[in-house]
Amino acid sequence: MKKIYVKLLFVCSLLLIIGCFRYQEALTWLDFQYQVKQQEKIVQVQTSNQVISIPLEEYLIGVIAGEMPVSFEKEALKAQAVASRTFVLSRNLKVDNTTNSQVYLNEDQMKENWGKQYEQNKKKIEEAIQETKGKVMTYQGKYISALFFSSSNGKTVNSEDYFTGEVAYLKAVDSHWDTSIDPHNIRKKTFTKKQLADIFNVVPEDIRVTSHTSSGYVQQVTINQKTYTGREIREKLSLPSSCFQIEFSSNGYTFITRGNGHGVGMSQYGAQAMALENNNYQDILHHYYQNIEIESIDS
Repeated sequence: MKKIYVKLLFVCSLLLIIGCFRYQEALTWLDFQYQVKQQEKIVQVQTSNQVISIPLEEYLIGVIAGEMPVSFEKEALKAQAVASRTFVLSRNLKVDNTTNSQVYLNEDQMKENWGKQYEQNKKKIEEAIQETKGKVMTYQGKYISALFFSSSNGKTVNSEDYFTGEVAYLKAVDSHWDTSIDPHNIRKKTFTKKQLADIFNVVPEDIRVTSHTSSGYVQQVTINQKTYTGREIREKLSLPSSCFQIEFSSNGYTFITRGNGHGVGMSQYGAQAMALENNNYQDILHHYYQNIEIESIDS
């Protein structure tokens, strides 16, 4: 009987030792997976002459600094943090540092822009990022294309009215705040006939807006019977917005624009106005992106 007890004790001890090894292996495996997960959150940013690698949360500091006035309310900055984090994740962490993706400022550029306010401004942005750490927007389980822009004409634009294809969560919504809160919401830009002739390869004799989107942005323009989209006119003439009127005078053609940006997704000035009305960042995001979920990638 004593031999049986000894054998049982030996077997139990052996199992305990093996279990400890396996437990340690499990911890090592989990730690490895965590490290892999962290390593995956490295953003590859294409600059004019090189690709730089930046940890995601650090990258967001430079993006918010480049994309939104640091004077904006904390909740607006937090909404921008979640939108920018989602945007870069939806593009598999590979972006450039222009408005084609998201403007990114490095440390030196932030110091140059902010001067003596550098430490204070950076801390404010870091707090907005930390308070939304890991938060992203999804639609049907996938990261959304979290488009944003500066200000609208009072209403945002359906995705299909500016870009190609309908996107369920990028639908036109009210953004009436923009027309009063954005100090540069209305702008004017004048072109002579010769300047337009050089751009369109034809002397303009008849320019007119022929249709608008449901949000009041220009849908089509004809120049001497040739049709262009509002987006094409905006891009060819470098206009702030595709919401414009055209006035003819002895000086040439004046394009009077409302808003700044493509108009799809979140209005940054609208986000600021909503924050001033005591809305939190979730309220802002749910207003501008329809039927989305706000989730955490770190959970």
